[in-house]
Amino acid sequence: MSASSKLNRTLLAICASCALLGNAQAQEPITYKVIGQPAATGLVQKNYEKPFFDDFAARTGLNIKADYKPIDQLGIKDTEQLRVMKAGLFDVVSLRVSQNSRDEPTLLGLDLVGAAPDYATARKVYLAYKDTLDQRLQKQFQVKLLGAWPFGPQILFCKKPVASLADLKGLKVRTYDQNLSKFMESVGATPVPLSFTEVHQSLSLGVVDCAITGPSSANSSGWPEVTTHQYALGVQMAVNAYAISMKAWNKLKPEEQAKLQAAFTKLTDEIWTYSEQLTVDAMNCNAGKEPCKENKKFNLVDSPLQESDKQLLTDAVARISVPTWAEICDKSNKSCSADWKATAGKVIGIQ
Repeated sequence: MSASSKLNRTLLAICASCALLGNAQAQEPITYKVIGQPAATGLVQKNYEKPFFDDFAARTGLNIKADYKPIDQLGIKDTEQLRVMKAGLFDVVSLRVSQNSRDEPTLLGLDLVGAAPDYATARKVYLAYKDTLDQRLQKQFQVKLLGAWPFGPQILFCKKPVASLADLKGLKVRTYDQNLSKFMESVGATPVPLSFTEVHQSLSLGVVDCAITGPSSANSSGWPEVTTHQYALGVQMAVNAYAISMKAWNKLKPEEQAKLQAAFTKLTDEIWTYSEQLTVDAMNCNAGKEPCKENKKFNLVDSPLQESDKQLLTDAVARISVPTWAEICDKSNKSCSADWKATAGKVIGIQ
C-alpha cells in the first residue's frame, strides 16, 4: 500500500472517530441552572416543584437536566431574582412575585391587596394579565413568563389576641411588599418588611406582633409555635411564577418550546388545585381541628372572619391598592396601570 493510501485511510478513520464523538456530544443533555422557592415555604415546594425539576427531562420530554436549588440554599435574597436572571447567572426561576416587585412593579398587578380574595378570582386575574406581564419581563429583564400559581390566601398570624383588623392598631405586622404595607398602615398597624426566613425568629423575639403568609407555609415553618391566633382574612394570594431566560428560550426549536411550555402549564395547573386543598387542611391543622392530613397539628385560636373586614378589604382595592401601586408602577412603566385596567381590572370591575 502506498504512503498516500495509508494517509488517506488514517484520515478517514480519524474523521469517523470525530463523527462518533460529535454524535455522542450531541446526545449529552444540557443543564439549566434553576432557582427554586425557599424550602422553608413547605409542601408546594416539596411535593410539586422539586420533583418536577428533579425529573425535568422526563417531565418536559427534552434532553435537558435541571440543577435545582431552593433560594434559601443559594445565598441569594428573594428580592434579587430578576437581577441575577438578567445577569445570566440562572436559566429558570421560581419567581417570588411580591418580593421582586420593587425591581419590577408591573409584577404586582398579579396580586394587589384585596383584588383577588379567592382562588377563582386570582385565576381570572392571572389569565387576563399574563401576556401583558410576559411582554414587560421580556423587555426589561430578558426573561419569559411560563406560568403562575398561588400559595393561597395570605392571612394573619399573631402572638396577641386578634379577632378583627381593628385589633391591629398599634401592632407591628410583617409585610412583604409596598401595597400590603400601605394597607396595614390604613388600619393603624406598623408594617415591618421582613423576608420569609426571618419571620419565625422575629415573632419569637417580639420584633413583630403579627405576620402574614399562607396557612400551609406558616405551618411548615412553625409559626404556630410562636403565635397564638390566626385570622383568615386573605389579603393577597401570594402568586408566584416560573420564568426562563430569553437566551435559554431562544436556543430551543419551536417544537421544543411548545413541549417546555406544556410541561410548565401542567405543573402550574396541578399546583392551583393542590394549593386550594392544602389551604383548607392547614387552616384545620393550625387550629388543632380535623380533618388534618398533610400538615402538622397545632393549637391556634381560629378567630372568626368579620364581614365588616371583608368589606373593608374590598373597598381598599379602589381606595388604596390600585392608586398606591399605579403611582409607583407608572413611573417605571408609563402604561402600567392603563394596561392593568384593560386586562385584570376589567375582570374584577376596576377601571
